[in-house]
Amino acid sequence: MTPPVAPLPQRRRAVFISDVHLGSKHCHAAELAVFLASLRCDRLYLVGDVIDLWWMSTRRAVWTPAQQRVFESLHALARSGTELVYVPGNHDRSARRFCGLLLPRVQLRRRAIHATVDGRRLLVTHGDDYDGITHFGGLQERFGDWLYYRILTGNQWLNRVRRRFGLRYWSLSEFLKRQSGAAERYIERFVQAGLDDARRRGLDGVMCGHIHRAALFERDGCVYANDGDWVESLTALCEDPDGTLRLLSHTHETLVSLPPRDAGVGRRLPSAA
Repeated sequence: MTPPVAPLPQRRRAVFISDVHLGSKHCHAAELAVFLASLRCDRLYLVGDVIDLWWMSTRRAVWTPAQQRVFESLHALARSGTELVYVPGNHDRSARRFCGLLLPRVQLRRRAIHATVDGRRLLVTHGDDYDGITHFGGLQERFGDWLYYRILTGNQWLNRVRRRFGLRYWSLSEFLKRQSGAAERYIERFVQAGLDDARRRGLDGVMCGHIHRAALFERDGCVYANDGDWVESLTALCEDPDGTLRLLSHTHETLVSLPPRDAGVGRRLPSAA
């Protein structure tokens, strides 16, 4: 008997992904390629660190068939009518020199403002602008970076074993970070910096990446949305046609959702600012 075909996920009004780190050895490109192949959306925001130019220039570049499939999936989405908006991050910083240009099938922006169907205006930024507020520098931070990459390698090995036993993906690195008080304090400083930035600009929230910690919540009337990454959490953010915001797993499962605010269904999707 032929197995039933799984239904395609619903069409999204907008989808946000970041911190893919193509070209590095820790990128979960296979999972992202599958996610993109089944994605249907009007606009896709690439919120920085999509190609890890820093890794490729300082370490041994990695380019697998799965990473090539990610590019092919992005091209397929553009050909099918999805608008692509690329906001470079710190690992693909050199692309910022081209911000403001309208390239074939993609807009490059230093930052953007996404207007949801229910009227909320969200700042779309990678998040590295907040490093001056959140980072303290020094030997401790450099050691933390070294340890982080070792943990990511352990995370890959662990999940290869889990796949052999038919177990779902589980992030060792995310688990360890949640046990660290210092990591949690750093993330809280980052969250507050993003919310403060949105409020200073008179906006209703911030949509970012950078810190590899997916989250979606509202604080004091301001939305904080972080789409996570594709080296640890394997997550994305989306807006539904009715204005609902969702944090999605790599299998399109809803992890967290925020309901619309007096949704004005039927409005057209405005151009990215």
